[in-house]
Amino acid sequence: MEKIPVKIKLLHPEAKMPVHATEGSAGFDIYSIEDTIIQPKETKMIPTGLSFEIPQGHHLQVWDRSGKAKQSIHAFAGILDSDYRGELKILLHNASQEEHKIEKGDRMAQALILPVLQAEFTQVQQLSETERGTGGFHSTGKK
Repeated sequence: MEKIPVKIKLLHPEAKMPVHATEGSAGFDIYSIEDTIIQPKETKMIPTGLSFEIPQGHHLQVWDRSGKAKQSIHAFAGILDSDYRGELKILLHNASQEEHKIEKGDRMAQALILPVLQAEFTQVQQLSETERGTGGFHSTGKK
């Protein structure tokens, strides 16, 4: 498996280096550096104590951990660009009816490092025709 070098600065004494849990893991775990409670329907920004130097041409994406998603805890706003050097903070939303406790050292999200493709935009008067056309939600069927 190809590996890409990523520099990480620990900004807090409780910060933990991310790790891939297994040799085949695409994502790596991101840990909380503080205890907090996320109330039902609340969205909260949680610090990680980590700052990344992502190689140019790549970005970091933050995703739900499956165990948290099963508890209705979801990560939002999850893109870290290669030119950002500030702290990675995780925006977690509690979609459940119960409060959710995050403890210092908990794995609260996972992240991936992926290549970037930037678009070269061209304004046109017409787009090519397709079978689907302008059909939106459920236009290709519900099942």
